[in-house]
Parts: sequence; C-alpha cells; structure tokens
Amino acid sequence: MPDHQTPLIATIAAGLMLAFILGLIAHRLRVQPLVGYLLAGVLVGPYTPGFEADPALAAELAEIGVILLMFGVGLHFSLKDLLSVARIAVPGAIGQIAVATLMGAGLSWALGWSPMTGFVFGLALSVASTVVLVRALQDHHILETARGRIAVGWLVVEDLAMVLALVLLPALATVTAGDGVPTSRIVFYLLVTVAKVSVFVAIMLIVGRRLIPWLMHHTARTGSRELFRLAVYAIALGVAFGAAKMFDVSFALGAFFAGMVMGESDLSQRATEEAMPLRDAFAVLFFVSVGMLLNPMVFVDAPLAVLATVAIIVIGKSAAAWLIVRAFRHSNSTALTVAASLAQIGEFSFILIGLGMELKMVPKEARDLVLAGAIVSIIVNPLAFMLMERLRRGPARPPESDAEDDTAVALQPTSLSGHDILIGYGRVGSLIGHALARRGVKVLVIETADDGIEKARQDGAEVLVGNAADPEILTAANVIGAKRLFVTIPEPFEAGQAVQQARAANPTLDILARAHSNAAVEHLNKLGANLVVLGESEIADRMVERAEGKS
Repeated sequence: MPDHQTPLIATIAAGLMLAFILGLIAHRLRVQPLVGYLLAGVLVGPYTPGFEADPALAAELAEIGVILLMFGVGLHFSLKDLLSVARIAVPGAIGQIAVATLMGAGLSWALGWSPMTGFVFGLALSVASTVVLVRALQDHHILETARGRIAVGWLVVEDLAMVLALVLLPALATVTAGDGVPTSRIVFYLLVTVAKVSVFVAIMLIVGRRLIPWLMHHTARTGSRELFRLAVYAIALGVAFGAAKMFDVSFALGAFFAGMVMGESDLSQRATEEAMPLRDAFAVLFFVSVGMLLNPMVFVDAPLAVLATVAIIVIGKSAAAWLIVRAFRHSNSTALTVAASLAQIGEFSFILIGLGMELKMVPKEARDLVLAGAIVSIIVNPLAFMLMERLRRGPARPPESDAEDDTAVALQPTSLSGHDILIGYGRVGSLIGHALARRGVKVLVIETADDGIEKARQDGAEVLVGNAADPEILTAANVIGAKRLFVTIPEPFEAGQAVQQARAANPTLDILARAHSNAAVEHLNKLGANLVVLGESEIADRMVERAEGKS
C-alpha cells in the first residue's frame, strides 16, 4: 500500500486533536482554552520531540485564521458603542499603548537590542487579546455594565491602533533599512503606501458599504443557507486577498474592513452566526501555529527576561491603565476592571511580532519572549480578576457616586415569585414573550444578545443578562420560586445544562423546551424537561390536522 504524503491533513488533524485535548484540560483547570491551543502548537513544533507539523502549511493556515479573526473583529466593531465611551477609551488606550511600548523598549535596551526592535517589541506587549478579554468579562457578568463597555471600547481603540501599525510597519522597515537611499525616495514610498491604503479604505467605505450589504441581501433572498454561508466566507477571504494583491494592504486590514462594512447590514447577526464555526476552527489552528514558533527553552535560557516581559504585561500595563482611568475621574471599580482586562496579550501581539520577524525588524528571541509572555499572562489573568474583585469589594472601600461602579445586572436576584422564566428572546422566545405578556403573566427573560435584551424590556419583561447554563444566573432568576421555565435557545448542550440545573433546583417546575432533532428531544427529556417541542413534528401535526379537518 503506497505511503500517501498528506502533510496538510496531518498538520490539521494533529493540531486540532491536540488542541481539543489540551483545551479540554485547560478548561477543567479553569484556564482559558487558548492556553491549551498554544501548548498544542508547542508539542507539534520543531522544538519538541515526536511528530512535527509542517511549519509552512501551519503558517498558511494561520493566515486564514488571522483573516477570519480580523473579519470577526470588524463584524463586532460598532462606531456607536465606541463613541459612547470615546472620552475615556481613546486617550486612555493611546496613553496605555505609549507607556507599555516605552516599558518594552526599556527591556529591549537592557537586552542589547536596537531602538527599532524595542519599538516593535514594546508595541506587541501593549495590546490585549479580544478573545480573552470578552470571555473574562462574560465569566464575571460585567460585559453589559458601564465599566465593561469602557473596557471593550478601550480594546477596540487598541485594535484600531494595531491595524494602523500593521499598515505602517512595512514602510517603517523600508525607512530604517534605507542606508544610502535618498530621502526623497523614502518619502515617496511612504506617500505611495498611504495613498494605496487611502484608496482601499475609500473604496470600501463608498463602494463596499453599498455592494456588500446588497450582495448579502440578494443571497439571503435565495433562501439557501449554504449560499449565504458561502457568501460570508467568500467576502471575508476575497476582500482580504484582493486588498493584499491590489493595494499591498495586509490580509488583516482587508478582512477588518470587510467585516466592518458587513456589520452595517441588517443581516450582520446572521453573518456572524454563519462565520463563527469556520472562524473558530481556523482561530484554533492560528493559535496552534503560533505555539509551534515558541521554543520552550526560553524559560530556561532567559528566565529573567521572561519574568520582566510578564511583569510589563501583567503589572506595568495594568498599573498604567488604572492610573489613566483614575486621572480621568472615573471610579476605582472601573479602573480596576480595565486594569484586570488588559493584563494579558494575545492574537494581535502574535500578528505584530510575526510581521516584525518577516520584515527582519526583531530577532527570534523577541518573538519567544512575546509568546512566553502571552501564555503566562493568559494563565494568570483569572487571578488578576480575582484580585480586582477583592480590591473592589474591600471593607475600607469608600462610597463612590460614579454610576459606572455597578455590579452586573445578571447578579441582582429577582424579587419575582410564581413567575415564568424565559431563556432566550430570539424568534421563538419573543413570540412566547408576547403571548405571556398579553395574558398578564409575570415574565423574567435570560438573554445575552443586545437585540433580545432590548426587545424583552420593551415587552415589559424583567431581564437578567447572562448565560442560562450558569447556576448563578438561574439562582438569581429564582428558579426555585418559579412556576414555569421556557427554554427557547437552539443550542442543545446549553439548553440541556439549563434544564438539568433547573430540575435539580426545583423538582416541581414545569419545563418546556424546543429542539431541532430527535436526538435533542431525547437528550432534553432525559435531563428533566416536561415537554420538548420538535419544530418539524409540530408543523407536520398541524398540517395533517388541518387536512383532516377539511376532508
């Protein structure tokens, strides 16, 4: 039997299998799964024994991951949300980037590196991970609070600054390497770069804002989910590739603008849902490929440099952010939340230091320190949030009038009793909510999406913001004193967790749930649901009932 050479399949299979195993272990240890993905990359990398994945293929897969990650950032970019916190987020993020870059440059100088290396290295240490920050805020139920919005807005400004850095770094590399090159030629090169980027941005804002939403709506009218999903991926990858080939713009910038323009469409929520599965898969491969670049010996060969890098990320950046927020007269609670949120680095740091390596602006040692600092900072980030909560709720804490010093709405227990709990306020949940409201039933809605939260409140329902699979959320919803529980979310695993925990808390609760398959019906019934409605079966029953009534 011939030995088939399948380096692509081997790289994807080994990367995903190890990422799954180590991500699962990380989750059980209450550490971000991202750490497991990075460690999976270390295990299949060239610096550890055993199977070695193809680094060239891994790099290409990582590029797709970058495109889809940046496309997702663009989809979630909201100019309205940014403007609401711009007064603190814009100057705060710029000031914190400057301080972190200077600290990184100082460490670079101590290690004997060039000023330009120090600039790129410091810049890579200055930006936090979107993935880690959002998940941390969600886990602590503060994403929807004012201080949570400031932290997210702060990160959006950081992301925009890094997008700008990705555009300017190649031009900066040309300038710094321009020994003997006339100044006029350097200036001309910079002007050409700025002109190309400006033309691309103008095309996206003028033509793309009309063409992309039109294309998405036209595809949606076909009624084919497969074509709609294909359109999302085609636009993300096509715009990124076209931007790189035609305008010499990075894949990351092209994908970001494609997502931002698509995000203005009414179908942006659906586009996000369709992009998530493939984006998440390639994001995992991106982090695996990044882990492959890490030489674990950096922890042995340069422990002091690693400690200094981690100190800049976890202590230096956080202290700078706290001081800036307090200087703008915001509450200590807000300052602590922002400080804890930024005490880590992630995907943009990897992209930036990778570009620096490609442009020969930083040595391999700088990349190793960034990767080591990322892994350690992500691991200790939950500790930063624990410390933040302890300091925020300390006994000596003076009363503050700032409205940002709030706890999450999801943690405020309801006073309702004998009420109905409705999990999810999408298409199905909102119909149930309307019907219950017409009957004057007391309703409490558990939801995470902004649109659903707003609709539920408009319909007069009390709302808890959070994941219904979280026991704290169900406790706050007073599931023990509730009369009925409606589970309308389509995800069977999350719905199953909610049903199981609600049944354990209240054995007499009447639980009604929806399902999309026979397997999901069986799953929810086993976990304690009184009634599970399968959409297809109900439609068939109603149609047969109507037909028999006419015959």
